[in-house]
Amino acid sequence: MAAKIKKGDRVIMLSGKDKGRAGEVIKVMPTENRALVRGVNVVTRHQRQTAAQEGGIVRKEASVHMSNLGLEDKETGKPTRVGFKTLEDGRKVRFAKRSGETIDG
Repeated sequence: MAAKIKKGDRVIMLSGKDKGRAGEVIKVMPTENRALVRGVNVVTRHQRQTAAQEGGIVRKEASVHMSNLGLEDKETGKPTRVGFKTLEDGRKVRFAKRSGETIDG
C-alpha cells in the first residue's frame, strides 16, 4: 500500500498532548506505523557522556503513531485526509480530500 504521509510533508497532530501543533515529518517508520515530526512530542532524555559525545540532558523528538497525524491542507491550513487517484498520463498521485488539490506532481 502506498504511503499517505511521507518524509518532508507538513502534518498536524490530531490528538494527544500536542494536539493542534504542526511540524514537518523528519522520518517515517512504515513497519511500526510511526513517524518523527519536528517540534512535536519532544521528550527529555538524560544522556551519558561518551568519548564521541557530550553528556547531559537532551531534548529530542519521540515517534508518533501515524493515526494521530493529519496532512495539512495547503489551501485551508487544516488537517485533511489523503486519497489516491490516477492521472490521465498514468501516474498515481496523492490528493487532499478536503480541497481536492493534488499533493505530489
